[in-house]
Amino acid sequence: MKIALGSDHTGVTHRRLLREYFAEKGIEYRDIGPPAPEPTDYPLIAYDVARAVADGDCDLGVLVCGTGIGVSIAANKVPGILAAACHDEYTVAMSRKHNHANVLCLGARQENEGLVVRLVDLWLNTAPEGGRHDRRVKQILDIEREIISRRSHAGRPLA
Repeated sequence: MKIALGSDHTGVTHRRLLREYFAEKGIEYRDIGPPAPEPTDYPLIAYDVARAVADGDCDLGVLVCGTGIGVSIAANKVPGILAAACHDEYTVAMSRKHNHANVLCLGARQENEGLVVRLVDLWLNTAPEGGRHDRRVKQILDIEREIISRRSHAGRPLA
């Protein structure tokens, strides 16, 4: 398994702890983001993480910004990405079980450092459920494909 791991300046400390966690677990990762907490714009970091997952270079992605909301919005602009902004164990587990999220987005300003590691561990160890959830996730991806198809037929850029 290979994880694309990214953060803006607010998540630098959390990203360092997650790198340590991945190293302890023997999980390969790609680190994306600033080395120090200097102001950084999150959309391009979220795009790089999402693109790594969508292109198959990484299996899953984890993003951290101030709230987790901004990076989730940006990551979800990449076709094939199911990014979920989560803030507790329940939403983390459901993002995998029911929504098959392939990018987890967390908030550095809400979650303490220890909780972020626990949430990522739970997310990585929770499998997507099948059945009705497969059907619903397929519907989401079908909507995305329809939008892309309409744009390309209309001669408009995809992004």
